[in-house]
Amino acid sequence: MAPQRWVRLAVEKPTRALYVLGTELSLDLSGSAPLGATSFDIWGTAGVKLYIVHDGEALKIPSCVPRWPLETNLEAIVTMDTPSVRANSDKVRISYYKDNGKEPLGQALLHLTCVEISLDVDTSRSGTVNRKAKNKREWTWGPEGKGAILLVNCDRDYLGAKDTDNQDKKVESHADLKDMSLMVLTTCGPEEAFDDYQLVLHVSASDHDKVGVFHAKGGKKLHQYKHILGSGKLSYSVEHDGFQEKNFYVEGLAFPDVDFSGLVSFHVTLLDNSSEGLPDIPIFNDTVVFRMSPWIMTPNTLQPVSVYICSIKSNADFVATVSKLVVKAGCRLVICPEQENRGDRWIQDEMEIGYVQAPHKGFPVVFDSPRNGMLKDFPFKGVLGPDFGYVKREPANKKTVSSLDSFGNLEVSPPVTVRGKQYPLGRILIGSYFPSLQGNNMVKVVRDFLYAQKVQLPVELYSDWLVVGHVDEFLTFVPAPNRKGFRLLLASPSACYKLLKQKEQEGYGDALMFEGVKKSKEISIRKLLSDQALRNNNNYYQQCIDWNRDVLKEELGLTEEDVIDIPQLFKRSAPSGKAVAYFPDLVNMLVLWKYLGIPKPFGPMIHEQCCLEEEVRRLLEPLGLSCTFIDDFETYHEKLGEVHCGTNVRRKPFSFKWWNSIP
Repeated sequence: MAPQRWVRLAVEKPTRALYVLGTELSLDLSGSAPLGATSFDIWGTAGVKLYIVHDGEALKIPSCVPRWPLETNLEAIVTMDTPSVRANSDKVRISYYKDNGKEPLGQALLHLTCVEISLDVDTSRSGTVNRKAKNKREWTWGPEGKGAILLVNCDRDYLGAKDTDNQDKKVESHADLKDMSLMVLTTCGPEEAFDDYQLVLHVSASDHDKVGVFHAKGGKKLHQYKHILGSGKLSYSVEHDGFQEKNFYVEGLAFPDVDFSGLVSFHVTLLDNSSEGLPDIPIFNDTVVFRMSPWIMTPNTLQPVSVYICSIKSNADFVATVSKLVVKAGCRLVICPEQENRGDRWIQDEMEIGYVQAPHKGFPVVFDSPRNGMLKDFPFKGVLGPDFGYVKREPANKKTVSSLDSFGNLEVSPPVTVRGKQYPLGRILIGSYFPSLQGNNMVKVVRDFLYAQKVQLPVELYSDWLVVGHVDEFLTFVPAPNRKGFRLLLASPSACYKLLKQKEQEGYGDALMFEGVKKSKEISIRKLLSDQALRNNNNYYQQCIDWNRDVLKEELGLTEEDVIDIPQLFKRSAPSGKAVAYFPDLVNMLVLWKYLGIPKPFGPMIHEQCCLEEEVRRLLEPLGLSCTFIDDFETYHEKLGEVHCGTNVRRKPFSFKWWNSIP
């Protein structure tokens, strides 16, 4: 339904009104009628369309009847199709009569000027602005959805800047403009028609800190882009300068969060300021809605682009092996040198690399964890840059930060369908203390942020049974050519005991684990199997993993055929009683397409082959995966981490567009 405006008329003198294309004027028939009038007729010039509405019926009846009875249930509607060439050039006349009188008792005259005012954005999500689109005030999800999209302008295109681009109030480079969304204000009509009116572009007080708007005031020089809205600026008066199209560039300042839905609205309002000394009167409003792009995580099934790793004094061999794997996968290796990492090797824990996306542009965004180890400056100083954004969430009380806030405790599944509900971008997985009544949990500001992104609804798992407490210690995903396109790998003490018992029964009970490993005592299969305390502990750890197995099957729509049990043992750590990996944790691997960098387990050697490695190959190589076992024992495993903990991966975005999902 077109916006409608009530217009009061008078028989004493002509009434002047501004008509805006796409609206309707509803004329006050009774209010201007002379005393004793019982009927009326209505006439308009060629540029005016007149309708009579009877009893509020949706059907409009053309005014072809000579006279109409003056009844309260009649309404006259005026529309126009083309902006006026001159002010007040179109007219409507209403003549009032008494009974069957021939001469009118009086006439009300309306002088009209038709103008066009339209605020337009990319509502169709095609990458270009849609002119005069309908339903601009609404934003809807799905393939048939409508509504414009904003990027949080959190990269740093100008290398001389000290912060992200959305922290300033200026355009430092033309590349910066490409991260913004175009908003066009179109006005057309006689310039003099606006003499008693003012156009104001404005944003609500609740949104001013979420967006920034720059007005392109002619030319292409950067200083001509004026910051007009956002960061405390709520309104901007549009100058009267011919009212041609005006381009505005809109940037996002904030990601969706617990106190921000991600939706922002802009309004252009036409104000009548003809009453001197009195407040302006709004007579027309046009509104557009944007949704901020969420931060999106990428699962192991997406193609790797870059691998990040820290170089420290003791891990040259580890870096060299990972480098060879990176070459095989056809991606790039980024090494954080020791002067930057200051001995902090846990680059997976420090950050998670995702992305943002709009129809016209997208770029990766690093999420900086609140752990703040010696690597705390690397995401901002070493990753943030041109077309590479940055976001961080920290609690007010930094003492509440625990190991569960490191991003080894933040993973994402591949796309899944659960009970008919599609998650085309997968679901985020985070570890917490549930189901125990006491323990650690990921800090609220991070959890709130992850939930607020909507498109990858988180699943909370139980990870606090581990000393470090990260989900990547007992699960990972690998690509697979069939079924759902992936397999879930779960660490399994039961599978490990089954394998070792089988080897003992085959006569290899004396085969040694940790053979040749410095600082680690060798132990035979037979002796390991006879350690009842270790067995009891692993029975408990298996129960913890099985709890998560059930949750994952339920929340990701998996069956047993989608899960592969990877042999793994854990040991109890004093004094907490929580678990650490007994031998290098096989599921804590680096996944680069089909190439897997797996911690070398140093399992029992049988026929010059580690039986644990052989079992992993048997399980994974039929899926087309290539297994490379990497020695991380001294440099990572003994410090309670593995290959995945010591690496990080930037991956290509999903081909699926997030706005086509239905959260």
